[in-house]
Parts: sequence; C-alpha cells; structure tokens
Amino acid sequence: MASFSQLPSGQWRVQVRRSGVYRGATFPTKREAKDWAATIESQARSVATAGFAPVPKGATLADLIDRYVETTKAAGKTKTATLERLKRDIGRTQLASLSAITLRDFIDRRIASGAGGVTIAGDLSFLSAVLRWGRFARHWDIPANLATDARAGLAHRGITTRSKERSREPTADELQRLYAHWDENPRQTIPMSTLVRFALTSGMRQEEISRIEIDDVDRAARTVVIRDRKDPKAKAGNDQMVPLLPEAWAIVEPRLAGRAGELIFPYRAPSVSAAFTRACAALGIEDLHFHDLRHAATASFFRQGLDIPRVALLTGHKTWAMLRRYTDIKPADVHESFARNVTEQKHVVRLRVRKEQRTLL
Repeated sequence: MASFSQLPSGQWRVQVRRSGVYRGATFPTKREAKDWAATIESQARSVATAGFAPVPKGATLADLIDRYVETTKAAGKTKTATLERLKRDIGRTQLASLSAITLRDFIDRRIASGAGGVTIAGDLSFLSAVLRWGRFARHWDIPANLATDARAGLAHRGITTRSKERSREPTADELQRLYAHWDENPRQTIPMSTLVRFALTSGMRQEEISRIEIDDVDRAARTVVIRDRKDPKAKAGNDQMVPLLPEAWAIVEPRLAGRAGELIFPYRAPSVSAAFTRACAALGIEDLHFHDLRHAATASFFRQGLDIPRVALLTGHKTWAMLRRYTDIKPADVHESFARNVTEQKHVVRLRVRKEQRTLL
C-alpha cells in the first residue's frame, strides 16, 4: 500500500511497500504522487506474479540499447555499428509495442536496401542479445526470443544466412609474381614478401601478425602468445600460446636479437592489406585477399599430415565445424598422403630387414 504525507515545504512524500518492494519519492502535487505510486504498485504486482516488471512507460528500443551498451563490456566495431543502425531504423519503437510485425517490417526494409541474409542475421543476433539482457538482467517484461524467432524465420523467406565459403588459395605462380613485384620495388617500405611467407607458414590472421610482441615469444619453446585472439564468444582476454613451425621460426628468430618490448612486425594491418590489394591489382591477380593466405596455410598443415587438434592449436579454431571451412583437401592430396605413408612403411620394413640380417651375421 502507498502512504502519503505533506512536507512543510508543501510537497508530497509518497512511500510504497508491496510484495517486498520499497520505493519512495517526493512530488509537487498529491496527484503526481498518486500516479507514481500506482505505477510502482503495478510493477510490484507484476514482479510478484510473473517475476518480471513492466517496461518503463514511454521507454523505447533505443533507450534499451543505450542502457545495454553502458552496462556491458566494450563491443567490437561491427557490434557497435550494428547497434547504432538498429537505433536509427527501429530505435523509436516503444518497448511495450515491440512485436514480430516490427521486425518483419525491419527485415523488409533491410532487404530493399540491398542487405544480404548474413548481414540481416547479424543484425537480429545483436538485437537478440539486447532483448535478452533487458529481460534477464533488468527483469523487464520483454519478449526475449523475438529476434531469435525472426532470424529463424529468414529461412522460410528463402533468405540464406550462411556466408559463402571461400576456397581461394594463391598459386605458386601468383606468389612468385607477388614476391618479385615487392622485392623489385625500391619504394616498398613494408616487407610484404616476409609478411606473406610468415602468414603462409604460421596460419595467423593479418591483425594477429601485426600485434605480436617480442616479449611474447618463448625462444626456448619456439612459441608465441597471441593476445586477444578472435573468438565468437570472448575475444578480450583470449590469449593463446601457439607453436612456431620451423619455417615460421626462421622468419621470427632474426628479428628477436637485441630487441625487447617492441612489435616483431611493426606495420599497421590496414597498410599491409592495402599493399597486398594494390599488388594484386597491378599484377592482374583477381579475387585474392590477404586472409586467403590463412586458408592456404590451414590446408597446408593438413597436407603435411597434422591432425585436427594440432592444426586447431595453430589456427585457434575451437571446433572441427569452424576449422573445416578453411580446409581444402583435394583428391590428389589423399593420393599423395597415401603414397607417402606407403613409402615410409616400406622404409621401416627395409630397416628392420637389414637389422635382422646384421644380427644373423
């Protein structure tokens, strides 16, 4: 029940105690105090019966997004940009009237603007995180599964939400042309040939290569710690120690002598990407990106006979499903691996026979 008392100043003090909820406030008039008390009592009843409070009167989706951003950990560029777009597109929608129709119309507008299924699915995933935070962190009566259901409904609209998997790898000829282009250019300040070779032998992402610090290298173990490695759930603090295979170590080791507290490759990732793109354009090499080197490195690890756990340690993938899209094992690779195993087995047999013959003699 609410209790009201008039203060010496003429203002009205109201106190609400209901279902374990206590609130107090002061208003210029008794009418305002009663209206506020009625709202608080309604919320208390909702909490008592349903476990969730009604959304604040007049609150919009933009308000919810702002509170979500203020109270959760820092978001990446993609998430930040997506939340800002959601605020522009449907941010004025009041939370009390947010419905499946709201998201249907939002999806229609995104399709009309040329957005693809992957992009729209990403929009809805970030929106789902906001709605679920509002319901389970703030305990507001918000339809937490609204965006999740809308994303599931994309398939019924014939919208593909899976990105097209690339299988592009640089050919040996393309790599030689690129190396020659950079090595013969006196104005090329970034050692692109070295960076490309390191990417092909380490399997690291472009951004990871640019962030490696000398102090993160263990010379004895020939390992390096990759800080904040990309992860679908938690990038911040996701530090991983990975081995440097002989060819990658041969590139890193000369850069360690007499240096500390510095980057091994002190070059900005965007600058590296731009130099790679310019070289491909100048040489007429089509549809090749720096990230394709990671694909080539991953496939190379498998071709060398490394198993899934060891390749995953190098690349940072958590599951086979994540790793498989970067793997391109061809029929010829299987034949080559089989022939290599047969050759190794024959060699072992020959050594055993020779040993037995020496023993008999």
